[in-house]
Amino acid sequence: MNNATLRATRDPDPHALPESPDVYRTLLESTRAIPWKIDWASMRFAYIGPQIESLLGWTQDSWQTVDDWVARMHPDDRDRVVGFCVSQSRAGVDHEADYRALTSDGGYVWIRDVVHVVRDAAGEVDCLVGFMFDISQRKRDEEELMRLHRELEQQSMTDGLTGIANRRRFDQCLETEWGAARRSGQPLSLIVLDIDHFKQFNDAHGHVAGDECLRHIAGELAGVARRPRDVVARFGGEEFILLLPETDAAAARALADECVARIAALGIAHGAPRTGALVTASLGMGTALVDAMATSQDFLRAVDGRLYAAKRGGRNRIERL
Repeated sequence: MNNATLRATRDPDPHALPESPDVYRTLLESTRAIPWKIDWASMRFAYIGPQIESLLGWTQDSWQTVDDWVARMHPDDRDRVVGFCVSQSRAGVDHEADYRALTSDGGYVWIRDVVHVVRDAAGEVDCLVGFMFDISQRKRDEEELMRLHRELEQQSMTDGLTGIANRRRFDQCLETEWGAARRSGQPLSLIVLDIDHFKQFNDAHGHVAGDECLRHIAGELAGVARRPRDVVARFGGEEFILLLPETDAAAARALADECVARIAALGIAHGAPRTGALVTASLGMGTALVDAMATSQDFLRAVDGRLYAAKRGGRNRIERL
């Protein structure tokens, strides 16, 4: 036997895995992940790490069968997760599942289960082994990101000055409602409104007062658009628009009259020469049966044309298609 062979037999491999089961158990139970094993034939837990008690509050020996796992799952997650895990396990496919696990005090913790399917010599499923991970913080982070995303999306659809919908939001809703009106055969109405002599108002009172005027009028118009699908938007500058699904010409005219009355009731003094004592608005309105109009933009242009007819006709009036 040469010297190299002697050294190989005497010196242990520093990278060799330990052979004692106790060492493996210590390694498993010192990690924050929770190891477990389920016997496939009996559907009983052969093992679950003691970390489960510090995470969920249920004692280690209370995890007897798969039924315990199922019962300690949020009802809204149960059917989805159990169905998925059973089907994947039967197929012998390793898989992962996220769900909310019930704690002993009635709360819930987000868990990610990572499952490995072990087969016997005949290729049949013998057992399932895996790890449970606490992903509650990750879920909270994801939910916060989603909240911020929704907030940013909402901001992108909202006019920064008045707080009502902006032109982008209106354009999206117009296309949606145009398609809905085509399918249903219901009328679709628009009211376009422009504040009269608004440049002169700014010149007389300043832009801060002008902004305040716009906010007051936007608030009143929002009160006209009362139904969930109604939209009131700032169309640009001192121009506003109301999108009124399933609204016939008579109902639209009544709402246009209400817009005029609400603006008058604000009693905002104008004060500029040759403009009238109070702030007023000119309105164009129209109602479309979608099959009779080529596109939503044709309809919008036609109603906008009625607005400018109202302005040419002396302002503070309503012109309709």
